[in-house]
Order: sequence, then structure tokens, then C-alpha cells
Amino acid sequence: MTTLFVSDLHLDPERPAITEVFGRFVEGEARGADALYILGDLFEAWVGDDDPSETGAFVAAKLRGLRDSGVPVHFIRGNRDFLLGEDYARRAGMAILPDPAVVVLYGKPTLLMHGDLLCTDDVAYQQFRAQTRDPRWQAQFLSQLLAARLAFAQQARAASKAHQSGLQAQGQMESITDASPSTVEATFARYGIDRIVHGHTHRPKVHETAGGTRIVLGDWYEQGSVLRVAPTGFELSAL
Repeated sequence: MTTLFVSDLHLDPERPAITEVFGRFVEGEARGADALYILGDLFEAWVGDDDPSETGAFVAAKLRGLRDSGVPVHFIRGNRDFLLGEDYARRAGMAILPDPAVVVLYGKPTLLMHGDLLCTDDVAYQQFRAQTRDPRWQAQFLSQLLAARLAFAQQARAASKAHQSGLQAQGQMESITDASPSTVEATFARYGIDRIVHGHTHRPKVHETAGGTRIVLGDWYEQGSVLRVAPTGFELSAL
């Protein structure tokens, strides 16, 4: 009995090797799991469910096969794939969860998040997040031609890199882009739980705080990162 968690895969046509690693993971270890949770940023960018990307089609087929084998697949949108919709989720056999979401794992309530909501010290990012999560903004964006949306995604990625470079130059990258301790503690208190699982920061670690245990998933840029939760405990490790 094991439930698997992954996040920040950033799957992209330019990185086919890691997409293949994910495919083998889904067809291998994940087939024996009680469930698979993907906590956001499955893709490097997602500009709408009409994107004809071969990577998207490959992932949908693998995940649908997993679901059809009897393993439920749950998904929380990330900051790179917040436009992933119900059409793609149906093709992939995934159930989209709200961010955050409370689930009960072998009797223990656990709060699942992508993780960007905890990074409240990055004011510029939080402003961008609020804008792009507005249903009116999303409807207007999705009404544009696919080529225009893809161009916007490239511009957004460039702007993100420039923002991070600026923070690095100021010596603020580590602190500003990480989870805010005060926000973490407030989140523990707000939901009345003592375990949080999230990704986003690409800093895999298990944090023990006054509020409880915070498990941060790693990214998949160089290798896989998986959290395995069982009735007897949990393990966070690289593939």
C-alpha cells in the first residue's frame, strides 16, 4: 500500500529523455500504487487543451493507461500549467483537485498544494498569479489563436528568467522564491492539519516546524523525484 506524489516535471519537447523517464515510471512503479498525485507543473508550459504537442499526447496516453489499470490519478495545477483544463484531464484520466486540497492518506489528513501560494515574499510573482488565475483573463487568453498563446508563453518564460536573474543579482533568490515561514505556519493553523506536501520551489526536503511536517518535492530537470507515502510512514527520494 503506497501512494505516490510527484511535482515539477516540466515536461517539454526539448527534453524528451525526462519525458521517457516519466513514461517508464508510470508504466512501472506507479502501476502498483494506490494512487498517483501530480502536484503541478507537469508541463513546462500549457497554453490550452487544444495544444497538439506530441509530449502532451504521450503523457495523456500513459496516464490514461495507468487510470485504466485501476490506479487513480489526481492533478493540481501549477504555475506553468494553470490553464490545463477538463478536456485534457479527461483524455489523461486525471481528476483535477483544487489548490490547496485536503486528502486523508491512510487515516492522516494531509494538505496538498502546488506550493506557489506559500511564496508570499515574491510580491511580483503573486501579482502575476492573481492576474492569470482570474477567469476573465483566462477566457480572453484562451480565445486567442494558438500561435499567439504559444508566443505569450515564450515571453512569460523569458520574463520569469529575467525576474529570477534580478533576484540572484540582489542576493534575494533563495529567500524570496522560497516558502515564507510565516505563511507556512499560518497555513498549518488555517487548515488544522500537521502535514503539508507541495512542490514549486525545487528544494526537496522534509521540514519539521512547530506547525507540523512540510514535505517539499523535487523537480525532474535532471532526474525524477518521488514521495512515497504508506501506512507506516513516508520516503522522499530521487528515482
